[in-house]
Amino acid sequence: MKKVTGIGGIFFKCKDTEKMRSWYQKHLGLDTNDYGASFEWREEAAPDQKGSTQWSPFPESTQYFAPSEKEFMINYRVADLEALVAELEREGVTILDKIETYDYGKFVHIMDAEGNKIELWEPIG
Repeated sequence: MKKVTGIGGIFFKCKDTEKMRSWYQKHLGLDTNDYGASFEWREEAAPDQKGSTQWSPFPESTQYFAPSEKEFMINYRVADLEALVAELEREGVTILDKIETYDYGKFVHIMDAEGNKIELWEPIG
């Protein structure tokens, strides 16, 4: 079973999200918006298929990374979220919530062996 297919996003805490987005836009040329920046790319094996990786600063007070106490969270793209979650449950991995579906994909959160919260994302389309 193919599990992780790529990195869907990198999320990190900071004191001032607007300042960070502006700094990265000015100094590194990121095309930022209220959510951060999105990097579009194409699948190597299927160049007609687009993908993206999200870069997002979060307020340092965010609870979105909880129960992890880390300053970051990584979003991994996956191929079949339901099958992967079933396998992870059998393996004893902590699943933090139920799979949620939005118009841009399905999501669930898990914890790794050192208490890092991980977001798993199956893009739609």
